[in-house]
Amino acid sequence: MAAATRRVLKLFADSGLWKPIGKVHAWVYRRTGGRIGHRTGHISNLLLTTRGRRSGQPRTVTLAYMADGDNYVVVGSNGGADRHPLWWLNLQQNPRAEVQIGGRTARVEAVEAGAPERARLWTQLKAYNPLYARYEQITERRIPVIILRPQPPASC
Repeated sequence: MAAATRRVLKLFADSGLWKPIGKVHAWVYRRTGGRIGHRTGHISNLLLTTRGRRSGQPRTVTLAYMADGDNYVVVGSNGGADRHPLWWLNLQQNPRAEVQIGGRTARVEAVEAGAPERARLWTQLKAYNPLYARYEQITERRIPVIILRPQPPASC
């Protein structure tokens, strides 16, 4: 990748522009029950709701995901920024979360993929969403691959 392209991507990643775009995307997604926002081209998106690690308040973000069996795989790319996304920091504190996929919601538990599983998934993820390969080139950190495992419904 050319140095100029890397600088532009890095500037965009660190700009904070993703946050307001993500809020609008999540609002539209939720408002339409996922009819608008679930698919962006060939990429599927979900809403992930975590608990803020300090506030305990629900925090929702829109993320691209890839199915892997019954699990959902998301990537803590943060647009290639040199810091982890806040939702990943929240999941490290409390791995229990909720996803909305289309019009359906599910409880999940998050776990970071171990080395062999990450290697397998990372190759698939970069083919699924080529931006991940670019993000990998512009950040110094290792981008986490997170597996969201559906949990049984809570009983009354």
